[in-house]
Amino acid sequence: MEEALDLLVTGIGRLVTAEGTFPKGGKGMGMLKSIPKAAIAARARRVVAAGPEEEVLAAAGDRPVGRWLDAAGRLVTPGLIDAHTHLVHAGSREHELSLKLQGVSYLEILAAGGGIQRTVSDTRRAAEDDLYEKARRTLDVMMTMGTTTVEAKSGYGLEWETERKQLRVARELNRHHPMDVVSTFLGAHAVPGEYRDRPDDYVAQVAEEMVPAVAREHLAEFCDVFCEEGVFSVRQSRVILEAGRRWGLRPKVHADEMADTGGAELAAEVGAISADHLLHASEDGLRALAEGGVVAVLLPGTAFFLGETPAPARKMIDEFALPVALATDYNPGSSPTESLQLIMAMAAATMRMTPEEIVTAVTLNAACALGRGGETGTLEPGKWADFVLWEAENPAYLVYRFGVNHTHAVVKKGHVVAVNKKVVGSC
Repeated sequence: MEEALDLLVTGIGRLVTAEGTFPKGGKGMGMLKSIPKAAIAARARRVVAAGPEEEVLAAAGDRPVGRWLDAAGRLVTPGLIDAHTHLVHAGSREHELSLKLQGVSYLEILAAGGGIQRTVSDTRRAAEDDLYEKARRTLDVMMTMGTTTVEAKSGYGLEWETERKQLRVARELNRHHPMDVVSTFLGAHAVPGEYRDRPDDYVAQVAEEMVPAVAREHLAEFCDVFCEEGVFSVRQSRVILEAGRRWGLRPKVHADEMADTGGAELAAEVGAISADHLLHASEDGLRALAEGGVVAVLLPGTAFFLGETPAPARKMIDEFALPVALATDYNPGSSPTESLQLIMAMAAATMRMTPEEIVTAVTLNAACALGRGGETGTLEPGKWADFVLWEAENPAYLVYRFGVNHTHAVVKKGHVVAVNKKVVGSC
């Protein structure tokens, strides 16, 4: 007897997915496979078949089926992938809202000991169990909104024990929560107050002590730096990112968010997997990213919350054929939202991205920004069975009707983990 299927989903009104294992740029971002009257079969947590229902049923034959779902005409896409978050932290920063409304800038708040420094203080004091529980609840919210893979940065410790605590929490969540949690070390998120007058000493500590410790304890896959005016210079960022590469941590860069500092060029130079923010990246920087195969991770929620002009997505796509991903930048100071659906709507309204480009940006391209293009981000045989059943008929509706949760059911690795906006199971 042929092996049983774990899950069979029939009655899909339309299945929409990008294809392949590499990021799509330019016109390729708008080229999606759209299949009416579709079905998906999964076994051993992976997709066995995804396509026209009659073909999937023929391939399934007489195999026993563990769970059979009727999609009742709903839209199905791959699970959403949030490629840039600051998941593990303590506290919140709503008290800073009035300062921002009065015109005090993000960097001015940071220089006065607020911003990241406030969250650092809260996170240093927090117990590891409390950080775990707060982040677990956040993952549940994200999952009910259709997110199935998330990146988690450290960066609210700015000293080893707290950075380690954050990364340990992310690792445990990856082990025990249905969501896949991909860890990034961001010890260079800001210069801690105790090093304010000697930032190069802190850079040396990150590069020579923290990076090797992260690698030895297998706490992260990536090393990130906030390369920004008033934070870390290109020279300082290069020291840390090159140390990360030597220890097997692939580079990521917070680049050119507040000003053009050359962060995009640095990302290309060090072979970063992604460059994120990019609101003020120069044309030379964008060209370097495109030539270097770097994914541009854009964060429209952050620009919205800070009152900034969003990143030039159309220029990136149309002129430079850059592969663009989208992410929430979930964090307590500049983008306190768990909803990738909201980010999708913002990408259309503020950056003029099309619904098709947006689907690619939150699935395949986001997967590639995390080194997961071969495992998830599309609905193709061999990839994880991560997908969402939407209360919608097409991707445009997800973007058009904003501010609500469109999910009906969320499937992670072949297991139904959320139904009707509630967590119902685990992998």
